[in-house]
Amino acid sequence: MMVQFTIQPDSEIPASTQLFNQVCFAIASRQFPPGYRLPSTRQLAMQTGLHRNTISKVYERLETAGFVEAQVGSGIYVRTLGQESLPITEEETATPVPELIEQSLDGFLQRGYTLKQVEELFLNAITERLRASTRVIITVPQHDWGAGEIMVQELQQALSIPIQLVGLEDLANHLKARKAATVLTVRYFATQAEEILEAVQAKRKDPKVFRIIPIDIYDYSEELELIKALPEGSRLGLVSLSPGTLGVAEVMIYSLRGEDIYVMSAECKDTYKLNAVIRHAQTIISDQASCDALKAAVLAAEPDLIRLPKIVCCRNYIDPQSIELLQRELGLEDSSA
Repeated sequence: MMVQFTIQPDSEIPASTQLFNQVCFAIASRQFPPGYRLPSTRQLAMQTGLHRNTISKVYERLETAGFVEAQVGSGIYVRTLGQESLPITEEETATPVPELIEQSLDGFLQRGYTLKQVEELFLNAITERLRASTRVIITVPQHDWGAGEIMVQELQQALSIPIQLVGLEDLANHLKARKAATVLTVRYFATQAEEILEAVQAKRKDPKVFRIIPIDIYDYSEELELIKALPEGSRLGLVSLSPGTLGVAEVMIYSLRGEDIYVMSAECKDTYKLNAVIRHAQTIISDQASCDALKAAVLAAEPDLIRLPKIVCCRNYIDPQSIELLQRELGLEDSSA
């Protein structure tokens, strides 16, 4: 079923920016998974009321940013990173594992490989992945350092392994001293990270193992339904460690509700703005990493508040399925089992 996009045509925020942010979010939260064919410009024009030329420019912007790729005569598809598998089909899911192995072996044999060569290829690939998993790095741009802090907090809790946070600007220098690493980032920054890894690899002759795994974010479906149901004139607060998340959320909420509700936001560490949100917002939505600090600030301000705001703490920033995939990729046991 097509994701529903909403546009406020008379907004100060350009319609193209509203659509761009919504499509980026659909990709980052895997509502549009790798290899997915985006709706045609005609389909989106019918849904949003935008001119097809405007939608074409949005798609061009998405392609320039590395989110999608155009296939001549076929359409626009969500870009699959070099080391990322396409989604498994229902037919593949139903195929027994022994049969999948046999099909894979037959494919190699038909290409001229011997069983001994196939064995070496598989063992080398597994060894390289295990080597890369010994050092896990999260990378984000310096301007959205908070997004990295949220990911580190959630993944260290879920995976129980040490994770290092490195800025995208410093990633190349950091990797020069490493022989192996697994690099994690959200899809918003995945293309930049992949280009850096490829450039570092190209300059080194000795064997290295660098893998990039894009992290899918939570789709916030429950929170979006709550926002849709808010009465007209409501004052909604947003609190996060990540300024990038706040920016995207503000545009998406405005696209959804327009001027029906008043939205204010604050980074968790900005005490002045945080207290302003607490004083004026009737409902405050916060990421999990900021929730304790938000509750403490509300408690401290309680004597001066006429009415306490309703606090909604998002359960996740990272999609739980993405964490499960990481556990398998890194060879870890499920800590929840």
